Amino acid sequence: MITTITKTYKRIFRLITLTSMLVLANFSVANAYDRVTGKIFASRSEVIAQHGMAATSQPLATQVALDILKSGGNAIDAAIAANAMLGLVEPTGSGIGGDLYAIIWDAKNQKLHGLNASGRSPQTLTLEYFKEQGLTEIPKFGALPVSVPGAVDGWFEMHAKFGSKPMTQILAPAIKYAREGFPVSELISYYLHLSVARIGQYDGFKETYMPKGKMPNTGDIFKNAGLASTYEKIATGGRDAFYKGDIARIIDTYIKAQGGFLSYDDFASHSSTWVEPVSANYRGYDVWELPPNGQGIAALQILNIMERYDVEGMGFGSPEYVHTFVEAKKLAFADRAKFYSDMDFNDVPVATLISKQYAAQRQALINPNKAAKRVDAGLNEGDTIYLTVADKDGNMVSLIQSNFRGMGSGMTPTGLGFVLQNRGELFALDPNHFNAYAPNKRPFQTIIPAFITKNNQPYLSFGVMGGGAQPQMHAQVVMNMIDFGMNTQEAGDAPRILHSGSAQPTGTDMTDGGYVSLESGFSAETRRELLKKGHVLRDVSGAFGGYQAIRYDADTKVYFGASESRKDGHAAGY
Repeated sequence: MITTITKTYKRIFRLITLTSMLVLANFSVANAYDRVTGKIFASRSEVIAQHGMAATSQPLATQVALDILKSGGNAIDAAIAANAMLGLVEPTGSGIGGDLYAIIWDAKNQKLHGLNASGRSPQTLTLEYFKEQGLTEIPKFGALPVSVPGAVDGWFEMHAKFGSKPMTQILAPAIKYAREGFPVSELISYYLHLSVARIGQYDGFKETYMPKGKMPNTGDIFKNAGLASTYEKIATGGRDAFYKGDIARIIDTYIKAQGGFLSYDDFASHSSTWVEPVSANYRGYDVWELPPNGQGIAALQILNIMERYDVEGMGFGSPEYVHTFVEAKKLAFADRAKFYSDMDFNDVPVATLISKQYAAQRQALINPNKAAKRVDAGLNEGDTIYLTVADKDGNMVSLIQSNFRGMGSGMTPTGLGFVLQNRGELFALDPNHFNAYAPNKRPFQTIIPAFITKNNQPYLSFGVMGGGAQPQMHAQVVMNMIDFGMNTQEAGDAPRILHSGSAQPTGTDMTDGGYVSLESGFSAETRRELLKKGHVLRDVSGAFGGYQAIRYDADTKVYFGASESRKDGHAAGY
């Protein structure tokens, strides 16, 4: 009885505290605390449906996914269709020039499957070449950071294992929109314009994205005939049309003309890998991520440390909570910078890193009153798309896909309608580093899908895009729901904490402790107390990621969808 009363008072106190924070900080979601229904941070209600649900970063892509579901396709078909659509309508974060990862709940076999569809470095490019060129890091743009794009092979791996509709039907909506055109959204127009200064000088870029001599503005109709033709070849010719046909030959010729090394042979030898997802239990919920070369296990490391604290008792937004989270993140990212890499080349100690025993050792390093200064911090650049789909049979897909750095390398092969990624930038040039460059090796990756199960049943398919912010935001979403009792929408809308630094996961040390960025919604008192503990605070814009999620209620067999209020996110069901 006493315990129940205590918990009730804690919840009342939390509600009062959150309301006060919103009033004082002028939280960006106007009047969220005046909602008749929903929760205090939620920008809208959860979307609730029985038969199917899709949550993507762009409304047109969500509608395409629903159309596939309604026409008899399953979640895997719909996820591929939505991803293809996003490559057209949101090229600033995605496209078939990039890589893909997915976690799939197979309802028939009651099992999670993980797919690593990331590409490898050119076979003929060596570490010695970079040294000969006098380079201390791999360039951000141009031909040198380009690795094999794995997204298309990922589509066909997913489709071969789980798909139900033919690929001609799955890709048909994106092909139609590419030929007929679509109105560009405000956010995508903004990022398209930013890309011109970064990569507009490369051959093929302006011809593809600026056919009338300028980037499309909000509401302008944009067509991409080159991408439509590429999609048609893939739809009818399969994955080999991309990796062993004219598309690969065109890319080979283009990259060599730009001084790069990616070749037809690199495409022809490419393959994806089915992997076992790994998990950590957080207060009775199993949180699932994919093992490296991605950074997903950093979220598990953070959660293992945070589980050792009374997070609910700290209260959302309190100085104690923010400080503890940031310090846990620093410790996880120190391991990330040292160990996370292609597991075909290194013995990455995944089991140790995500163990409870190791978390206890790491927690002992946290000073509750002082910010740590000696850290290896992560890179928080790049943009991505995340989507999740669920169907009437209970299948769920958690999928993330990206070019890196927004529109990638700038390499836009002649007439194909897409930009190639620059993931190779994240290799280290230190030969002793786990992530050291080597031919035919997967670089460290930032993009990570996530999934939560409870009692061996699906609970939440979710992800948060945004470079090095992703594991930080994964952990915060989990704590928002489990510790702070937020619903699926509120867990994504609640103001976020971001710890950043100048170091990359390439062996570069940083010894100034980095800086903390807090979205509006955290109180002035919390900010003052963090400064007293030695944290450096810095305001940033647009760096807090983009969230989509679908929660499944196993008792009622109902889906609850949520999407990102910070971007163009859209969740819908039927």
